[in-house]
Amino acid sequence: MDAAEITAYDHETDVLVIGYGCAGASAALEADAAGADVVLLERQSGGGGSSALSGGEMYLGGGTPIQEACGFTDTAEEMEKFLLAALGPDADQEKVGLYSRESVAHYQWLVDHGVPFKPSLWDSPTWVPPTDDGLMWMGENAYPFYEIAEPAPRGHRVTSDGFGGKVLMAVLSEAVTKTAIAIHTDTTALRLIMKDGRVVGVVARHFNETVTYRARRGVVITTGGFADNKEMLAQHAPQLVGLGVNSDGGDDGRGIVMAQAVGAAVKHMSAGQVGISLVPGMMVRGMIVNSVGQRFINEDVYPGLVGQAALFKHNLKVWVILDEQAYEEVPVDERWGVQPHFVAETLEELEREIGMPEGALQNTVGEYNRFAEHGEDPYFHKSARWLRPLQSPFAAIDVQRGMAPPEYGDGGTGGGGAEVFTIGGLRTTVDGRVLDLDDDAIPGLFAAGRATSGLHSWGYISGTSLGDGTFFGRRAGVAASRE
Repeated sequence: MDAAEITAYDHETDVLVIGYGCAGASAALEADAAGADVVLLERQSGGGGSSALSGGEMYLGGGTPIQEACGFTDTAEEMEKFLLAALGPDADQEKVGLYSRESVAHYQWLVDHGVPFKPSLWDSPTWVPPTDDGLMWMGENAYPFYEIAEPAPRGHRVTSDGFGGKVLMAVLSEAVTKTAIAIHTDTTALRLIMKDGRVVGVVARHFNETVTYRARRGVVITTGGFADNKEMLAQHAPQLVGLGVNSDGGDDGRGIVMAQAVGAAVKHMSAGQVGISLVPGMMVRGMIVNSVGQRFINEDVYPGLVGQAALFKHNLKVWVILDEQAYEEVPVDERWGVQPHFVAETLEELEREIGMPEGALQNTVGEYNRFAEHGEDPYFHKSARWLRPLQSPFAAIDVQRGMAPPEYGDGGTGGGGAEVFTIGGLRTTVDGRVLDLDDDAIPGLFAAGRATSGLHSWGYISGTSLGDGTFFGRRAGVAASRE
């Protein structure tokens, strides 16, 4: 929309932030700290967004006090090497390098704003620990990553008796309320306002009323991804269509489309995190196989990478195969209510029950057991800690039947075998400046969080959404305040 069409603005501010999740809160806090007047728009009736529904992990490293308290030595260089490998080809090297080098300082910023972390380690594969432990592995000690970077646990979990995202957002929201930041809820941004090639404001809707905002210095888009927009998914990431969605229902891509309308470029729009419907503690003690009974990944790697391999290579037609001992070794509070769908005394019988080719599981489990007896996995290099021969009775869990963590109550089932969200979006600089198709910054326009492509290529590690969102949200807020 051209500014010439507006005779008077309903609201004026220095920095306008659109979206009140972790990225928006961080951007607003830093813009305010830099001396700017800030208005924070939120389409819902309160802040939180999808950030509040997350597990609360923040990917931080380089030698944080939590790592040191738990006895681990880490460097920014090793963190950077791991992230560049784990986040996939074409991960943003400049962003990953900066994020790694500034990680300890970012940890301190979070702590200074009241975010709690407990100096204790959860040492088993999981989505979210059933305890309040503050540090966890994210696959750094699994193949092939331990050959690429010196392993250190970097999953910093916000202290909570469940999912920590709600605690993170409660703390950041409290920090926001202690400032002069104006919060306008129930307000949906519709279009950016342009003047001479520069973004100068936003047209929004507050209930049934159209309102206009002028941003004297900059607009920061922190509206999340597009997992709730079926049309955008079908266009950009069709393999995510029909699966469960990990969001608050507002990840409709509006901010991305709004920026594209003024010439913004996008990146990695087909990429997505795949929260596969399995219990990592069960999978790691057994195996995961495809529809013809073949293993396809080491089961001790970060489970999101298992999910991506299962969806993008096998269309989620995968099974967790385990035995009675493996199931019983997983504590009840880590099982999330998951029980075997099929149980059999022999692998031949289990093959018939789940419709696999005759001999498929017999060959795979037989070969697995032969090497596991010696603590070896020459094909996929799973850690010897998790290797032992599987014995009768055997069980199979059908991933496509879904599951839900206790945190969800009766809602959410990992529909179709997974819960997903998008990790592609607007192309930005390390300071959150939105780039156009010619790689030039669009004056007055900034973005952070899942509305951007962030650190990621196609890969994902838990904690890189909240970590990326808060870190680059901060930088976008500072840059916008200085525009």
